[in-house]
Amino acid sequence: MTEAEELLKLRALLAEKEQVIEEQRIQIDNMIQALLHARKKMFGASSERTQMDGQMSLFESVQELARELLKEQKKISVKSYEKTPRKSGVREEMLSGIPKEIEEYIINEEETCPKCGGSLKIIGKQIVRVEVEWIPAKLKVKQIVRQVAKCEQCGKKGSDNKTPVFVKANVPSPVLSHSLSTPSLVAQIMYQKFAMGLPCNRLEKDWFRMGLVLTRADMAYWIIRCSEEWLTPIYQKIHEQLLSCEVLHMDETRIQCNKEEGRKASSDSFMWVMRSAASEAVQAAYFHYSTSRSTEVASRLIGNYNGYLITDAYSGYNKAGSYIRCMCWAHCRRYFIESIPLDNNGKEIPGSKGAEGREYINLLFQIEKTSSMHTTNEKLTEALTYATNQRKYLETFLEDGRIPLSNNLCEANIKPFATARRAWLFVDTPKGAKANAVLYTLVETAKANKLDVYEYLKYLLEVMPNNNHLQHPEVLNRYLPWSKELPEQCRLQVKHKKCFNK
Repeated sequence: MTEAEELLKLRALLAEKEQVIEEQRIQIDNMIQALLHARKKMFGASSERTQMDGQMSLFESVQELARELLKEQKKISVKSYEKTPRKSGVREEMLSGIPKEIEEYIINEEETCPKCGGSLKIIGKQIVRVEVEWIPAKLKVKQIVRQVAKCEQCGKKGSDNKTPVFVKANVPSPVLSHSLSTPSLVAQIMYQKFAMGLPCNRLEKDWFRMGLVLTRADMAYWIIRCSEEWLTPIYQKIHEQLLSCEVLHMDETRIQCNKEEGRKASSDSFMWVMRSAASEAVQAAYFHYSTSRSTEVASRLIGNYNGYLITDAYSGYNKAGSYIRCMCWAHCRRYFIESIPLDNNGKEIPGSKGAEGREYINLLFQIEKTSSMHTTNEKLTEALTYATNQRKYLETFLEDGRIPLSNNLCEANIKPFATARRAWLFVDTPKGAKANAVLYTLVETAKANKLDVYEYLKYLLEVMPNNNHLQHPEVLNRYLPWSKELPEQCRLQVKHKKCFNK
């Protein structure tokens, strides 16, 4: 081999090594960025708001677009935050819904002036401070007794009725037969678990502290039985009403069910959520448990709905019905945010393509040129691919002003379920999972309609065993969370205005 051939071979080998080094450098950069973004997710701010300070724009067209979009708009100046003294009357308004009592301290009649020893004359009273005292909840045992009367004629000699006749006073049906349960007790368990996210094992300890031995198994049984017998009709009615809306949100999240027939305990099941848009008169959230995340499940839930449906990019929604699909821009924006390079302190590096992509989305502009741009940033490639593939559905919001840009409303309803799931980790049986769906539907829909969740559940458990809804299903409309016929105690007493003013 000649010296020239040897040199060419070495150069080829060097070029090959340099290519490997470059690929490894890109891989290391991507791994470092993935690590920095993971750290930011864990320890940084959870908000996805755009960080504008120091951010550069690479394309003049973006700035031109911004000027064009904002040309006719009124400028809004945001004042810097300054702590101001509390407005007068705020404390009184905050405490207006709480019963009050006065604890008064008096001066002894024998007390005299500390200076001269003269007698004292009461000239008025002074408010020293205002406090809020916690009064612990109490349990009481209630024995249900009814009168029994006997006919004085029946059963006697010469009477047409040869056997005695007894008449008993009417008693409302219990929420569960042969049980210690009452509407208030079951409603409190449901409220603590599904509205406050407390698992039954913690509730068990709390009841024991109050003097009641109530096992988690009993509580789970009560929840399942009551949801099946009394709450499911309302649950089904909510689903029916949602399908009459013109704009809906939909999402799904994982749940583990231990005792699903024919499946391992570690298998993933799913909780589907359907939510009416903010523009709808009916404000409701509907939860549905399923072992599958398939298109068939989505299709059964959606039925013949032909309005607008806002979702993420999950392909299961592609052919689940004849609705008009809308895509969530918040999901698209999230991909670009994750592609923005970070420095070692977790701060965004100005001037990145990911930041520019985010700016385009903020201005509702299509990034057609950028979509075809070559990049070694894997996350940016993923973001551009997502935006390009979902463009058809991302643009649907332009068809109707009621369509929101994001699926955040649905995600806000699914968040309490996902948060509570960290505490109770799994459900034991499919019946328990279905009861979860029923209760989260009622709890989140009650919240959406500004109801007192505990009082609403208690009211349902009081009236449903006694309202003959099976024979007269039309009465169910009275008990829906948005019904005007609900009693006043079911509604939150919203009296506080000044205290929430910013």
